[in-house]
Amino acid sequence: MHATELHPAPTANGHAPGHHAPGHHTPGHQAPGHHVAAPAARRPRESVLPLDTLEGPPEATTPGAAAPGQRPRFTLATLARDAPAGVVTGLMALPLTVGICRMSEYPIQVGIATVIAACLVSFACYLVRPGNHVGVPGVAAGLAPVLALGVHEFGPERMPWLIFLTAALQALVWRWRLEGYILKAVPGFLIEGLLAGVGLKIALKFLPETWAVVTPGPTFWTGQRALVLALSVGSMVAFLWLYRRFKDTSPGVPYIAVIGGSAWVATQVEVPMLRLEPHAFRLAWPVPDLAAIPLAEHGRMLLFAAMLALIDVIEQVMSNAAIEKLDPLGRKADSNASLLVMWVGNALSSLFGGMTNLDGLAKSQTNRMAGAVTKMSTLFVAAVLGLALAFPQLLERLPELSLAVLMIFTGWKMIAGLFHVAEHGRYELVIALFCGALVFRLGIFEGLLLCLALHTFIVWVVYRHERVPALEILRRFLLLFSDRVHPHATPTLAVGEDAASGGPRYSSVVRPVTEGKDLGAFLDDWADGVRRRNLLSVASCYDARGLLWGTFAKELRTGHAQIKGYFEHLFELDHLDVAFDSGETRRYGDVYVRSGAYRFSFRRKGAAVTVPARYSFVCKREATGWYILEHHSSEFPA
Repeated sequence: MHATELHPAPTANGHAPGHHAPGHHTPGHQAPGHHVAAPAARRPRESVLPLDTLEGPPEATTPGAAAPGQRPRFTLATLARDAPAGVVTGLMALPLTVGICRMSEYPIQVGIATVIAACLVSFACYLVRPGNHVGVPGVAAGLAPVLALGVHEFGPERMPWLIFLTAALQALVWRWRLEGYILKAVPGFLIEGLLAGVGLKIALKFLPETWAVVTPGPTFWTGQRALVLALSVGSMVAFLWLYRRFKDTSPGVPYIAVIGGSAWVATQVEVPMLRLEPHAFRLAWPVPDLAAIPLAEHGRMLLFAAMLALIDVIEQVMSNAAIEKLDPLGRKADSNASLLVMWVGNALSSLFGGMTNLDGLAKSQTNRMAGAVTKMSTLFVAAVLGLALAFPQLLERLPELSLAVLMIFTGWKMIAGLFHVAEHGRYELVIALFCGALVFRLGIFEGLLLCLALHTFIVWVVYRHERVPALEILRRFLLLFSDRVHPHATPTLAVGEDAASGGPRYSSVVRPVTEGKDLGAFLDDWADGVRRRNLLSVASCYDARGLLWGTFAKELRTGHAQIKGYFEHLFELDHLDVAFDSGETRRYGDVYVRSGAYRFSFRRKGAAVTVPARYSFVCKREATGWYILEHHSSEFPA
């Protein structure tokens, strides 16, 4: 975006919670005090789940749709879709819940009961104030090591009180709508680093179970151990293949297939099986004898509950933003209403010694792809888990190796979030990696605090290097928590008040990484952004009034908003890639014209597709970097 551009094309100004917290400066990429919003998550292709063949808006033609602010409608048509979706999601959620309970060192029955209670609370709150429409609550893998730490530090008898304290703090966040300020205070890339550290802990925790045997002998490597390891590797390979095949259509299939297949193998081969210890549920008020607890212990428990509440809130808000994009009817999500479900569910959970809950993205995606349109599906999720709770002997038919495979994959998915961080720059990636290492080595609370302190120090040093006064740094920091946003502001354009005239003052908030590069390197950056589906990176290559006639477009696009719309659709293609084959450059002053050939490649229904095309880039080099003024692309004639 040019610093001299006074009337930018209208663009969306919402900030979806994600990998960047608003206002956090990235050295080398952004001006202090401003932010670049993370690219929106890719919406699943509508062809995956046809909603209706009737014409008109989805709200008018699809069962269960309701206008914003109205209560959801339940019909036989919604029941026909929500019931099977809930059953499928429940079957997928069951082994994940078991694995998370083992990681958290909680009784498995308690974890299952937590999910059942959370599903019931979620449906009840949905009748009054919907948070999202297809999300499914459950115990969170990211909080498993935190809960395990609480069990070790304070003992299982104090955990109900800690969960109750967590619910009380979350209620304050909900009541005063503090979730937005929390997201502004904690950068999203630090959260991704935190989750990566937790994911590594989970993966390493369950890794030994992939070669465990029923009766270990004096010799480690035996034929029995080799067989269990081979079965584990085969299960992982099958899971990954099925996940890749069905992740966009039926994501519950790989989970159910691996659990069902390994349960059958266990009837033919001796492998370690899941064992449940008896557990007696008891309803009790969670508040202990406070006078008997030392004051220092109260402080430690309050800090622990605050950490638990903080991570829980951030994960819920981030999940809610992603679940909104999963909604088959395009309905808006209300993160504050989802926090209501969270704290009420946690408060209820504390009465029977349960765990914390939030809407899990994997379960919610399975629910949506299985056909759910309302929260009625959560009742059927609760029914499936209730069956397992009523007949615990069913769970003892699960081989430990299958649970280990699923939990190792869960840990890897949490680590893989670092790939998204890498799209935003080296600084974010380095800090996120450092945060993950500290979390893995020291713990979640210590790792996050140390990285927050380091990030704050780096931002302070960058400000001081640019000779920004200390009071101005403080003012900019406080401005991060202001809700006042100028209607003309965009992720790359700051709008303030001119001191002399009192009118609006526009300024760029981006320092392009293209500065100092030649045209070839600049176009390589454009191609790299396409490969990585980095919408912000690609769109920022174009001039504010740039023109694009895309390879697959039927109309000319003008300005950032329309150009971003074209690439949003382009990025829906699987395994998208672009490679330059040839090119010639002509220079006219500070304007360069590059024409040649390139190839787009992607996969359609599993088959590789290559589209050779010709291009013309008209680019201009300015003091702030390169910009594409016009871009024409078309397929070669058949």
